[in-house]
Amino acid sequence: MNNQQQKWLYFSLLSLVWGSSFILMKKALIGVTPIQVGALRMIFTAVFLLVVAAPSLKKIQKKHYKFIAYTAIAGTFIPGFLFAFAITTIDSSVVAILNSLSPFNTLIFGAIVFGFGFKRRQLYGVLIGLVGTLILILKGAALNPNQNYWYALLIIIASIGYAFNANIVKKYLSDLSALSIVTGNFLLLLVPAIIVLSCTDFFVTFDLGNEVLMESLGYLAILSIVGTGIAKTIYNKLVHISDPVFSSSVTYIIPLVAIFWGVLDGEKLSPLQIFGGVFIFLGVFLVYKKK
Repeated sequence: MNNQQQKWLYFSLLSLVWGSSFILMKKALIGVTPIQVGALRMIFTAVFLLVVAAPSLKKIQKKHYKFIAYTAIAGTFIPGFLFAFAITTIDSSVVAILNSLSPFNTLIFGAIVFGFGFKRRQLYGVLIGLVGTLILILKGAALNPNQNYWYALLIIIASIGYAFNANIVKKYLSDLSALSIVTGNFLLLLVPAIIVLSCTDFFVTFDLGNEVLMESLGYLAILSIVGTGIAKTIYNKLVHISDPVFSSSVTYIIPLVAIFWGVLDGEKLSPLQIFGGVFIFLGVFLVYKKK
């Protein structure tokens, strides 16, 4: 498989996996709190990666750990809690749509903070994708007037964190394998996540006989292993073989997958939102079009 085929394979897998993550978070929140979702997701992922990928840590040099810490905080720790809180108030499909701000932030912060260049066409693609995103958001707000869209600010902050994560990986960790970066991330996050979880009542109220709790933990296990551990490894690999803007453009397709699951779960979707989805695809095309 050549480099071009690998890029689109990783892009498609991430769209499917991360697009399904929002409905999994929504289901997990039935039995646990947002803080517990964020902490447990990191703990489950850390345990999984340390079991299957511990040897990859040997490749990490002392100079890498500072940047691995930055990506762990910006790309995992903070967004993990922000998304969990947002989904308690906003439909999972709408949260996924708001996450489409990530490519825009990646392009802007990449140029301002990290010195990465970009083509005018890429900027047009990002802006067109944002138009599609706005159509989806505004129509979603009209269909769901009882939802608190102030929580959208949490997703905007998370998308900025993802932007910094992508640019740091590209600029400072390009000599390190994707698996090493992700395993290093969660090695550093394991203890903080356990501390956060211990500050809740999780260990006090934990009951193996609680079917709702066990079902929530099952959703979290899938979300952690597939949606976080494996997917983040694929994402970092995609950043290595492409560029941060193209990699972050996966967030344009994620909403379409998330909307599909949301509709199956009873969330509303209008023809205008489908039209917005067409704009999103056009944006991705322009971002990655070679000429």
